Amino acid sequence: MAEYKGIHGTKIQNYTSDPANPILGQVWYNETSQTMKVQAVTTVGSWATGGDLNTARSQAMGVAESSTSALVAGGTLPGISAITESYNGSAWTEVNDLNTARFVGVASGTQTAAISAGGRTPVSPTAGTALNESWNGTSWTEVNDLNTARREIAGSGAGTSTSALNTGGSTNPPTNKIANNESWNGTSWTEVGDLNTARNQSASVGVDNTSALCFGGQNPTTYVANTESWNGTSWTELNDLGTARYALAGAGTSTDALGFGGYQYLINPSSPHAVARTEAWNGSSWSETSDLNRKISSNTGNGTGSSAITIGGIDTPTQTANTEEWIGPGVPTTRTITSS
Repeated sequence: MAEYKGIHGTKIQNYTSDPANPILGQVWYNETSQTMKVQAVTTVGSWATGGDLNTARSQAMGVAESSTSALVAGGTLPGISAITESYNGSAWTEVNDLNTARFVGVASGTQTAAISAGGRTPVSPTAGTALNESWNGTSWTEVNDLNTARREIAGSGAGTSTSALNTGGSTNPPTNKIANNESWNGTSWTEVGDLNTARNQSASVGVDNTSALCFGGQNPTTYVANTESWNGTSWTELNDLGTARYALAGAGTSTDALGFGGYQYLINPSSPHAVARTEAWNGSSWSETSDLNRKISSNTGNGTGSSAITIGGIDTPTQTANTEEWIGPGVPTTRTITSS
């Protein structure tokens, strides 16, 4: 019978920790965990627990390039927070705070270049705010405001620090769900085509202000499954989420996305339940895939359809510091070899 060395040209090596850049098919023994491991390709996407936030919170504003590079700002503790933290794939580090504490706004961009707009502040807790801040990798700077002050915008945002969308939300009174859509060009916001279905606490994802997806939400007290696609000019209704919900987060693009967490109702809208449900979007329809490890609502997150992150939220009934990382199908990942 052929041995591993005869097939691969090397013996199985011992490491005190997993190698930094294992090649596909590499097998090794981790002396610390006393486990045999292999670098393999995933066949089904799944969520894994990541490093906890330093400050537990919900309804924060988060951005991410992948499951290992993220930024989160603001949120409720339950007090309104300005705290900003940066993620390197294993741990969160506190960095410079927002200039204005707020929550239920929306952020777009990356760990080193982002914007955060709207939300509720101690000064405007009911009507929401039009405030907009820009992150340069070190600190936040106030820049041009939204045209329409709003709150409860989305659990995730579409676009970058120079090309983004701010979609939906609510104004005063809080039952006033809006369809307003604004486009950011790096300098100012411009009102563009409205959503077909007014809503708040939806999720929006996309690469820039010309291509995005908005799904889920609440209008005005009914949870919606509506999915709409933005082409830079107008929104088009597409196939709905499998489960209507609000206060969820998302990651990806208009053709390859994830929707995860949120509130759904089992009996009536006044009795919402947090869910671990994750759905994957292939450009035309949603399908259920591997759930989060915990039932979470009012979470934030972002990333891609194959490498995403969910940050904080409400793990009923308390705020959580929990982070989970998504590795999609077809992505190389380290797996433990177990005996049958």
